[in-house]
Amino acid sequence: MNFRITRPINIIDLFAGCGGFTQGFHDFRPAGCESSPFRTVGAVEWDIAAASTYAANFADEAGGTAHIFPGDIKDWAPDVGFADVDVILGGPPCQGFSGLGKEDPDDPRNKLWREYVRVVKAVHPKIFVIENVDRFLRSPEFALLRAATDLGGALSDYALETKILNAADYGVPQARKRVIALATHRDLIASHPKRRTLDHPKATHRKQEKIEDHDSLLRLDEVSKSWVPARTVFERTPKTTSTSELPNRECHPLGRRLPGAFRTTELHIGRNPTPLSLARYSAIPPGGNRHDLPRHLSTESWWNHHSGSGDVMGRMYWDEPSVTIRTEFYKPEKGRYLHPFEDRPITHLEAALLQGFPEDFLWCGSKVQIARQIGNAVPVGLARAIAGRLYEYLIDTGVCTGDQGNVHAPRI
Repeated sequence: MNFRITRPINIIDLFAGCGGFTQGFHDFRPAGCESSPFRTVGAVEWDIAAASTYAANFADEAGGTAHIFPGDIKDWAPDVGFADVDVILGGPPCQGFSGLGKEDPDDPRNKLWREYVRVVKAVHPKIFVIENVDRFLRSPEFALLRAATDLGGALSDYALETKILNAADYGVPQARKRVIALATHRDLIASHPKRRTLDHPKATHRKQEKIEDHDSLLRLDEVSKSWVPARTVFERTPKTTSTSELPNRECHPLGRRLPGAFRTTELHIGRNPTPLSLARYSAIPPGGNRHDLPRHLSTESWWNHHSGSGDVMGRMYWDEPSVTIRTEFYKPEKGRYLHPFEDRPITHLEAALLQGFPEDFLWCGSKVQIARQIGNAVPVGLARAIAGRLYEYLIDTGVCTGDQGNVHAPRI
């Protein structure tokens, strides 16, 4: 296999969602380069609203919407246009593994990673990256993936490294833990000066903790920056929301009419809370939650349930990263999604910024559809850190020339 790359590094994104993974790779800039060394050449996403968002932001670079497949990955086969794919990204649906779900080992969504494997076998990328929830490591599906990369397995050409990463450790103002599986082609490993596989990026930020011993101090000195607090987002957004509706606008990047496209800055939309909800919000102090509600504002279930999560009806902490942004972040009854001080839930704008999306990113779909896209996305800052480490590895192996970020990508 010829590994030398004298063009941009081609990537495809499977189970792409709205494109958080892709955006992070596009945001990465090597020192001295004017643009990213990574170029999108294709993507697959079954949800039409998410696929439309992806197309609105990345189709031009990919050579047009024909390279964005809005359907079931089982119905997609890479053609000759994908012969030079270097990296495959993807986050197969995690609901079957998630602790918030039933954790059903027979959930058909758990099997979709096998379609990812099918594409890897067809395309033969140099590296592939899988993102999933931490419970994926304890699932039968992960055991099968591990076995596939062993000698004699279907993916025995690749060596697998897995690790649970926290987005907050990479400058994201959100504590979100995810499994990142990195698979390196064995021929590429043979090109590395130390015959090493691609490893995970080192943390750039750390949680502020009390230093109790000299060894801890030495370890912490290796990472000088503290976690980025949620206030860095809330200081950028208006305190109040002027509307509960998105602008009246339509788009159809993939042929299906949808609301949009909306810039991230247009997503500062609120709910229409009932008087009871407003009274509850007002009664919860900074850092508080449902346990702070007086009985007449609580529910029988909340009042009688003293264990379990303390995040329900909780306010985000001003000086700490936010909790994990999920798909229903606009419902404080689902978690710690109240604004740190204002008597309201966080908005779509704030959630998107906590995930690291740019202010000029374009979104397609209804309020619920966009919220789902935001909550399901890979945090952009985490993806950017992975992209940087991957690029360094390709430089170390001699695969990249080091100036891919200054190469103008030809259209497909």
